[in-house]
Amino acid sequence: MATVRAMIERRRSSRVFIRIPIKVYGYGIHGQTLDTPAEAIAVSRTGALVMAPFEPALGSRIEVFNSLSDDTQEFRVIRVTPAKEPGMFELGLEILYPTHNFWGIQFPDEHLPA
Repeated sequence: MATVRAMIERRRSSRVFIRIPIKVYGYGIHGQTLDTPAEAIAVSRTGALVMAPFEPALGSRIEVFNSLSDDTQEFRVIRVTPAKEPGMFELGLEILYPTHNFWGIQFPDEHLPA
């Protein structure tokens, strides 16, 4: 298993800590249908850390609707951790089909055209 340091060094793009309201569609760990508001608390071009009021199965696929960019993308759940707030979970998500700017923000390692 990779160490935290190795995982950080492998990061494919910079991460931005930001609060973005999202809506999540998919299935919970017990097979229940999900259609719930959530919040992205850190994003990158290839994924996100999301606070959500449900626990999806590790490896499952969910759809995320970004209300800022008015776009929907499919993600894979790569981490599920109970949050400090009761009934909430931190979800590590990996975007399956990256677009140029799903999150609607500029990342620090992007260069502006001259």
